[in-house]
Amino acid sequence: MPHSSSLSYDWRLVADGAKSWPFEEAKRILNRIGNKVPPKGFVLFETGYGPSGLPHIGTFGEVVRTTMVRHAFQTLSDIPTRLFTFSDDMDGLRKVPDNVPNKEMLQQRLGKPLTSVPDPFGEFESFGHHNNAMLRRFLDSFHFEYEFQSATDCYKSGRFDEFLKLVLVHYDEVLAIMLPSLRAERRQSYSPFLPICSKTGVVLQVSILERDLDAATVTYRDEATSKLVEVPITGGHCKLQWKADWGMRWRAFDVDYEMSGKDLIDSVKLSSQICRVIGGRAPENLTYELFLDEQGQKISKSKGNGLTIDEWLTYAPEESLAYYMYQSPKKAKRLYFDVIPRAVDECLTFTSKFEIQTPQEKIDNPLWHIHSGAPNKAESGLSFGILLNLASVCNADDAAVLWGFVSRYQPQATPQAMPFLNKLIGYALAYYRDYVKPNKQYRTPTEMERIALIDLKTQLATLPETVKTDDLQAIVFTVGKNHPFPDLRTWFATLYEVLLGQAEGPRMGSFIELYGINETIQLIDEKVS
Repeated sequence: MPHSSSLSYDWRLVADGAKSWPFEEAKRILNRIGNKVPPKGFVLFETGYGPSGLPHIGTFGEVVRTTMVRHAFQTLSDIPTRLFTFSDDMDGLRKVPDNVPNKEMLQQRLGKPLTSVPDPFGEFESFGHHNNAMLRRFLDSFHFEYEFQSATDCYKSGRFDEFLKLVLVHYDEVLAIMLPSLRAERRQSYSPFLPICSKTGVVLQVSILERDLDAATVTYRDEATSKLVEVPITGGHCKLQWKADWGMRWRAFDVDYEMSGKDLIDSVKLSSQICRVIGGRAPENLTYELFLDEQGQKISKSKGNGLTIDEWLTYAPEESLAYYMYQSPKKAKRLYFDVIPRAVDECLTFTSKFEIQTPQEKIDNPLWHIHSGAPNKAESGLSFGILLNLASVCNADDAAVLWGFVSRYQPQATPQAMPFLNKLIGYALAYYRDYVKPNKQYRTPTEMERIALIDLKTQLATLPETVKTDDLQAIVFTVGKNHPFPDLRTWFATLYEVLLGQAEGPRMGSFIELYGINETIQLIDEKVS
């Protein structure tokens, strides 16, 4: 995630020793080009987007991860770089997404290129243009440096013509690559070229009966009239099947790096072979694991399951989203609302660590990659979890309520002096309102638990209001050990379930210091009565 500020430190002094995954990827790219400027004059990074549905958070993840690798490369080398974000918006609409209006209208236009299908939202000239705009709007809001590329523009402008002719020349070799990967019935009609019907505008999946290399045309039989139809492969009259399209695009742009999901491993292999057949070199590739929804299913643009970009940013800051994308790209992760608090707090922890780390440690800190080497300074030290639990205990819907406790805890803290904390309080209130409050379930303590809670209240009553977190935490531990709980985990679960109405909770010493000793005593009284 690019950051506007910069640090005077020369990160190249420690970059060679960096071990974080973006640097490992960047070093692979440097090795690919032999540490020399490529003939085209720059190293090209690419990300792909299929605009058959609204952009989802996985799409953003691919761009932010690629940007992290690009920045690591720029730290290691002075070789110029560019990033293309490519939209396959000439693809035919295969099915109607679940999460859009005017489904009947879309149903009538199945098979047409996405940039020829009217926008069901009525805002743009086509459905493809609408989804492209949604992607660009979000990427622009993060200030990504990228160049948007449209398949429709590239095909219709003739930008791909030279490379489409190469596919035609090597037609039989492309078939030899693709046919073994297809079902028997599909092999009978497969062609890398998909003509666009001049009458219906539909992207046709038809057998190609003749090829004319000199005229750069292909011929198919019109199913409606049984007549042969000759169509140019250039100028947007045909498009390629997507695996062939991917390989052709790598050759056309001379792409050096592109990552892709685990579900595309076989596609990467086939497209790489096609790229080589037409004289290109496939890019370096990182295979990342997929994001899963609440039920453990792959998130999908057409289903609209999992989290959207806007939903995440309703409940958490941008940094936390970028951090979630950074961590362990080769491991599958659930992408649902309950992952947000932990992602925010881990991000805050790395922010705090950054200020006291050595340069060698900093360059492998996730925040270095998220903010392109210049993260913001930590503000208050308060965690998102603490703020959530404070909102929960107060049943708060007003930021002023939480600021009342925060300003007592840290007198210098004000919304003006700590703008990030102010945003964090707003996010905590929104998350509490929508996801914590509806699911709160207090339980009555057992007699043994009631006695332990009263003991904790008694211990707290002897303390001055100035006592700090570590001392409070020690008292909570001691009380738990002095009562017949199977273990301390059970004791803390009791505190969370009885006092907060939830299965998990904060570090109790931190919570008591923020909430206040007298307020905690009153809370215990209320719950044990």
